[in-house]
Amino acid sequence: MKSPVVKRSIVVAGHKTSVSLEEAFWNGMKEISSVRDMTLSELVGEIDSNRQQGNLSSAIRLFVLDYFRSRAVQQQAALAEQKAETTLTAH
Repeated sequence: MKSPVVKRSIVVAGHKTSVSLEEAFWNGMKEISSVRDMTLSELVGEIDSNRQQGNLSSAIRLFVLDYFRSRAVQQQAALAEQKAETTLTAH
């Protein structure tokens, strides 16, 4: 059975390293780096420089989780605001 974890080499701050992540996290990283108009290496470098502890793979997983959680909260707030405006204009 094939492992869901994919190991890739990436250059971070001028140094080559390997990172093991599930494909879903690699896809999330690609989406985030595209939205931020930066390379995957630049994004990983930013995550690496901001991590407090733990290994890089864990820091990336937490970063991706936080990014998409925040986005979901923002979308939920926008929908609630739209619903409130619709309710106000209906009365």
